[in-house]
Amino acid sequence: MADRTYRAAPPDALRVEPLGDLTLIFDRRSTQTHIVVSPMPEILAAMGADGCNAAAVAARLAAAFDLGDVDGAQALVAERLVELAELGLVVPV
Repeated sequence: MADRTYRAAPPDALRVEPLGDLTLIFDRRSTQTHIVVSPMPEILAAMGADGCNAAAVAARLAAAFDLGDVDGAQALVAERLVELAELGLVVPV
């Protein structure tokens, strides 16, 4: 399966509030609040404004958090990107 490219919601569309181990993400466009845990907020932050795929996000997270296994992280990130798309927080491009 190809590594699909996604684009994160514009930063001004989301209000991200950490709350202990949970993070609340209010989507101003849909007026829905999503309750997520790590690594969802970190993935959104690593995506930036450009469209990117799981490999790019995994590489950015690996650099930011000094992860050793980028290939294993890529599979996890790909799964989380699908979940973020289902929530409407990222869109496939």
